[in-house]
Amino acid sequence: MLAAYFDCPGGPENLYVKKVMKPHPGEGEVLVKVAASALNRADLLQRRGKYPPPKGASDILGLEASGSVAGLGPGCKGQWKIGDAVMALLSGGGQAEYVTVPEGYLMPIPNDMTFIQAAAIPEAWLTAFQLLCKIQKGERVLIHAGASGVGMAAVQLVRLAKAIPIVTAGTQEKLKATANAGAAAGFNYKNEDFSEKVLAFTQGSGVDIILDCVGGSYWEKNLNCLSTDGRWIIYGLLSGGEVHGDLLARLLSKRASIYTTLLRSRDKEASNGCQQSFTENVLPYFSGGTSPHLQPLVDSVYPLHEIAGAHRIMEDNKNIGKIVIEVPA
Repeated sequence: MLAAYFDCPGGPENLYVKKVMKPHPGEGEVLVKVAASALNRADLLQRRGKYPPPKGASDILGLEASGSVAGLGPGCKGQWKIGDAVMALLSGGGQAEYVTVPEGYLMPIPNDMTFIQAAAIPEAWLTAFQLLCKIQKGERVLIHAGASGVGMAAVQLVRLAKAIPIVTAGTQEKLKATANAGAAAGFNYKNEDFSEKVLAFTQGSGVDIILDCVGGSYWEKNLNCLSTDGRWIIYGLLSGGEVHGDLLARLLSKRASIYTTLLRSRDKEASNGCQQSFTENVLPYFSGGTSPHLQPLVDSVYPLHEIAGAHRIMEDNKNIGKIVIEVPA
């Protein structure tokens, strides 16, 4: 089969399409014929040699995929049949013609959704769903990188919880897209102090939750606009992990909590539980005619053989929503 590959860590130019062995489903696994797979920051980090796949995972890029069931391994419980349209969060291997997936990780694709749209759901929406698992009605949530895949999913999930989404982004175009998705307010981190703007918007109260994929460079501004007893949830370190300053004293003075999480490294039982809860409680809202209606945002679509170009677009922070890789039929 064909798969996205690189032989040594480096830039997008190291990527190419390689012929590799087609996987065979093991005990309790399903073979999926991949139609599309979305690009994630973790793919860029893995390509640079900074985020190796977990032990036992495929070294092929791709943390999510959509497609159709092509085979069933021994021990499958009959939940899926050949030809079923499915999507899944993966530990790797999605940017190839075939991938094997534990049957419990698969989710059905809503009837009125394309494979391209479905590929934009698993990683971003399951990540956002996990980050917001304890959100309460009326809470104010600051979402950094609001126009990213996770950010756009989080905006809609905060609205679904009847809470208030506030975002940061780097261009007016991105802020407009987040407003269209339901953001109550948005601030351009490049030309204004988002912490001051957030405090003004919340009339000095600050936000109850911060979803942070940036890390070190934002710590002071985050604490400035975090409410008393607030939760600061870190799921990425785009600016690095070093903090210079009296972080703990500031955190203690607000009785605030820091949570950290990585979806890729969670054990199978925890990941399966998150996926099942998402399937039951959120996935129905992607179907036509529901209110509120959830919608994955696809920025652009690249064929598998142009995957280097897709990486360049994400590295330059040009995308609004998800970049999807279309796999040849």
